[in-house]
Amino acid sequence: MNGPLLRVEAVTKRFGGLVAVDAASVAVAEGSITGLIGPNGAGKTTLFAVISGFEAPTAGRILFRGADVTAEPVHRRTLAGIARTFQIVQPFAGLSVRENIAVGAYLRHPARADALAHAEAVGRAVGLGPLLDQPAGALTVAGRKRLELARALATDPKLLLLDEVLAGLNPSEIRDMIPVVRRIRDGGVTILMVEHVMQAVMSLCDTVHVLAQGRLIAAGTPAEVARDPAVMEAYLGHGAAARIAAAAAGTAGAAHA
Repeated sequence: MNGPLLRVEAVTKRFGGLVAVDAASVAVAEGSITGLIGPNGAGKTTLFAVISGFEAPTAGRILFRGADVTAEPVHRRTLAGIARTFQIVQPFAGLSVRENIAVGAYLRHPARADALAHAEAVGRAVGLGPLLDQPAGALTVAGRKRLELARALATDPKLLLLDEVLAGLNPSEIRDMIPVVRRIRDGGVTILMVEHVMQAVMSLCDTVHVLAQGRLIAAGTPAEVARDPAVMEAYLGHGAAARIAAAAAGTAGAAHA
């Protein structure tokens, strides 16, 4: 395959008079971890919904592995190798953790024994091994996040869309989850992640795209994006870049006085 694994070309999504995503273009290289960040309401989850097929774009197209999948329904995109997690985790509370993961595994492992065996392997890979036979409804927030990740991973994706998989976790849980995400990438799964936890973005991502008010305003390495004036303005408000630059200059001047 030549070119990026995923290419989002000038995608726009309108809901009536609201433009949630405005001509956004993103390329995701195979084998990478790519971040999609931005303030609340920037359109990140809407763009995920368009990529995964839960929403149709108003304009633009989605290319996956070189093929145009813009008109393909969710199940066909999943078969092609696109999987996603959701911000709000809703497991089947009455089923065990293993059975929840098997729901995803059945896509490529139709025999029950095979699906359950694959579910166990995936569960252990994301740190749920000791909890596989517990009811999913008894999991902590951190456990539910790992379960959401496992259910998507059980479909054997080529591209995994992680929608705030670290949201709601404490610092210790975040530190524990970062190597799990990295191992998934090292196992051959390309990752596009929406995330607000900057510690994770800086640690994990090769490239970061910044969305604000539906438009992509910056792209680059995490370090490049972190010092981009447009990104500072989007997160911290008008005049933030100038204030930060002035403060840095003042600190530098004091150090040399």
